[in-house]
Amino acid sequence: MAIGEIFLAAFLGMLFTRLTSPEFLKFARREGIWKKADKWREMLLKVQEVLDDAEEKQLTEKAVKIWLDDLRDLAYDVEDLLDEFATESLRRALMAAEEDNRSKIRRIMSTTLSFTKISASAIRFNPKMRSKMKEASSRLEGMAKQRTELGLEKMSGGRRTSTDAWQKPPSASVPNELVIYGRDGDKKKIIDLLLTEEASHDETNFQVVPIVGMGGIGKTTLAQHVFQDEVVKEWFSTKAWACVSDDFDVMRISKAILESVTSHPCDFKEYSQVQVKLREALAGKKFLLVLDDVWNRNYGLWVALKTPFAAGKPGSKIILTTRDSDVALMVGPPEYHRLTPLSDQDCWSVFVKHAFENRDLDAQTNLHSVCERIVTKCKGLPLAARTLGGLLRSKQREDEWEDILNSKIWDLSDSQSDILPVLRLSYYHLPSHLKRCFTYSALIPKGFEFEEKDLVLLWMAEGLVPQQEQNKQMEDLGAEYFRDLVSRSLFQVSSSDESRFVMHDLVSDLAQWAAGDTCFQLGNDLNAIKQFKVSKRARHSSYIRGRDGIRKFEVFHTTKRLRTFLSLPFLVVHACYLTSHVLYDLLPELEFLRVLSLSGHYIDTLPDSIGDLKHLRFLNLSFTAIRNLPQSVCSLYNLQTLLLKGCRLLEGLPSKLGSLINLRHLDITSASSIKAMPMGIEKLTNLQTLSNFVMGKDKGSRLSSLANLKSLRGTLCITGLENVIDAREAMEANIKDINNLEVLLLEWSPGTDSSRNEKVDKDVLDDLRPHGKVKELTINCYPGLTFPTWVGNPSFSSMFLLRLENCTKCTSLPPFGLLPSLKKLIIVSLTAVKKVGPEFYGQGCSKPFPVLETLLFKNMQEWEEWIPCGVGFDEFPLLNELSVTRCPNLCKKLPPGVPSLEKLVIDECEQLVVSIHSLPKLCKMVINGCKEVVYEGGVYLRSLNSMTISNISKLTCLTEGFIQPLAEVQELEVANCMELASLYENGVALTKQLTSLSKLVVRNCPQVVSLMEGEVPVYMQCQRTISTQ
Repeated sequence: MAIGEIFLAAFLGMLFTRLTSPEFLKFARREGIWKKADKWREMLLKVQEVLDDAEEKQLTEKAVKIWLDDLRDLAYDVEDLLDEFATESLRRALMAAEEDNRSKIRRIMSTTLSFTKISASAIRFNPKMRSKMKEASSRLEGMAKQRTELGLEKMSGGRRTSTDAWQKPPSASVPNELVIYGRDGDKKKIIDLLLTEEASHDETNFQVVPIVGMGGIGKTTLAQHVFQDEVVKEWFSTKAWACVSDDFDVMRISKAILESVTSHPCDFKEYSQVQVKLREALAGKKFLLVLDDVWNRNYGLWVALKTPFAAGKPGSKIILTTRDSDVALMVGPPEYHRLTPLSDQDCWSVFVKHAFENRDLDAQTNLHSVCERIVTKCKGLPLAARTLGGLLRSKQREDEWEDILNSKIWDLSDSQSDILPVLRLSYYHLPSHLKRCFTYSALIPKGFEFEEKDLVLLWMAEGLVPQQEQNKQMEDLGAEYFRDLVSRSLFQVSSSDESRFVMHDLVSDLAQWAAGDTCFQLGNDLNAIKQFKVSKRARHSSYIRGRDGIRKFEVFHTTKRLRTFLSLPFLVVHACYLTSHVLYDLLPELEFLRVLSLSGHYIDTLPDSIGDLKHLRFLNLSFTAIRNLPQSVCSLYNLQTLLLKGCRLLEGLPSKLGSLINLRHLDITSASSIKAMPMGIEKLTNLQTLSNFVMGKDKGSRLSSLANLKSLRGTLCITGLENVIDAREAMEANIKDINNLEVLLLEWSPGTDSSRNEKVDKDVLDDLRPHGKVKELTINCYPGLTFPTWVGNPSFSSMFLLRLENCTKCTSLPPFGLLPSLKKLIIVSLTAVKKVGPEFYGQGCSKPFPVLETLLFKNMQEWEEWIPCGVGFDEFPLLNELSVTRCPNLCKKLPPGVPSLEKLVIDECEQLVVSIHSLPKLCKMVINGCKEVVYEGGVYLRSLNSMTISNISKLTCLTEGFIQPLAEVQELEVANCMELASLYENGVALTKQLTSLSKLVVRNCPQVVSLMEGEVPVYMQCQRTISTQ
């Protein structure tokens, strides 16, 4: 296992930073461990300076690999020891402050894992701590001595990159594969881009066409086939190919391009000579250049390289292949072509070509049974299919195939497999801090979808993200790390959910290879778990939860220094059984845990011993049956994340929650039994996430506590606002000063006391005005008569979603038409509103709702009239979905000006005559429970492909005038129209007029006696249900 820099360069750097911080130096002097700490720093420097040499040599020298493993293990132990010192210091400081004066706690709010602002009282180590420090010193001395014995040296001039194990063979323009499978569409798209003569945006004569994808997915092969295409050859007068690789040497690359263009060797020694000659060679020529395998992110080097290209003829193109989308964005347009994995069939074709070349596949009947497993193992990666095919082409017996297919690709030697060297490059080129983060993903099972925030919070808990760098919060820095891994094609957006991510199976294997024995996963197969061997050095674990009995967790008793105990998947709501042995026997043994996730398990209590896990930073109890958290949780002073999402039985939070001064994320979403926030929550000034703030009745923290929580971000839901007695509480909360809040929900409980002073509620809502950058706002069960003026104010320039629900006393709507960025507006159960008109659009606004895309009205019981803006106004120019549901008294026409409407839903509006205007983009229309449907003027619904009409009281016949605008409809459903007698008029069959109709459904229309079935086309699906009641 090659780990080298993965943990150690960044890991040791972090340890050195902590040992040299002013806070620790002061601490060390006071405790009399100055000399010992100084010795640690000296030995760490000696070890650190030979890491590069050790990373190179470990691939060929087993002793060096063992030395690196030992060093990694020691680094973990030293960090744990430093953490113990810091935690004890923090505990005593908090106790002293609480005893002296509670207000002193604020002074130590910034203390996290450092030794800042420690109490003046001396902290004397107990013998156990001194013994641990002595042991660590002895081990460090041994490591420093061994580095000399192993011949490890400080490398001058930076890291060597010549080791064969980290190199990819250079590419050439001639394809290695004469046939390319599954890439016809990709090839056509790239060629189309090459032949396009559109002008460049940056006034250059060339354009860059980037091809992006993970290692082994076929970027180079695709570029080779495009390069050799006959049409491409004729289109460009000059072509050149340069293999760039990781060393972006502008001189070397320029010479390679020049030699390729001129077909002559370049002997120039000066960079300027090469640039001049290359410019002359390209002058006035329409050229095609391929830059293969580019890793460089340095924009200055790219500018230096591309300077001569400007001499080319307009229409010149550069194909650039890279694994890194950031490289593509740096050199090219904002869009690039991303290669996706091959289909199973195409992968099989690649495999067959290499495994059965010159042999009859049909004759290999004994091998057919393994075909599906071969495709599964490749996961759409052509390089994997080619490698397996090459390995198996000389194997004739089925058992030989089974041996290779049952082995891990990562167990193969480099001489047997091209996959390991190719994908290992992706790991090798990661900065050291990203290597640690990527390796941690070895805990994620294959095929498991994960969210960015989930993984970033785990990284933070494990100390993989610095506490503060360049004034950035840990969360922001972690998000940058995550996006960097996405751009490098190591994490990929899920095809089923764009908010989630996955790893290709071989990338998952790469992470496990890099992690070695530090990480392990457990499944649900008890027989496999029995055979599972876990190293004593393991630090991180994950398991797929099920009915988890004691036998499943026996392997954990050998891992006393475990840091991660992770139940997966995170977000499954149903609970699974967990043996009490884990809670009461196993967890107390794992005293170094930093991450503990028991989410989704049926747990109703936690033992008090949870408070002894003093290193714990991440605790996830979401979707459990927990009723109360023990007070001992409040002694977890390092805790950063507490997740209690979906804990519907949780009755409250511990009364001393304010002691968790390092808490950054508290999620109590859907923990509906919590009736108040505990006192002291204002002390949690590091909070970034507070999903809900519950205002209690006569107990708990008051609304004004929010004034101290200025670091909140994301979503905040404030409930129980009917319990605010004095509106000044809302003013003192200073919500407008929480600048990173994106989503705000303000909720009163249903059925608020009608005798309550309505002015108090209006003043409360007025004083809860958020900052102008908030993006989403929901107001629910507001009992006031009118809304404050800030609701709908155009100063909220970023607001794109707004929701009003159950505000049953309000008689008019705010001027939402003035909001410049509003895209979605939902209005539900404003049962006192009778008219929607100018006040809704914004008085005098000529272009209301300029970007609104979705508008939903529901359960507006008293609504009678919708008054349009009138002539000269451009209302709803981008609205594509309009839904009006359960508005029984609405009787006037709907607004006509909706040119972009794609979906129209009118449901249970019994008095409404639905007037249809020309809607050129309308695709789907559902009309249910209205009075009548009429057309205004010459209407042709040319885009309509689906229409449902039901419960139309006055519909007696589908007249020719009704049918003509529906000529393009493909699916038509008619239901519950009791007066409908015929689907045609004057003997003209419906199907003769609706020539595109493919599906016709008629349900519960008792007067319809004939569908003219003889004239229904054979491709039409016809249903008819006649009510017998």
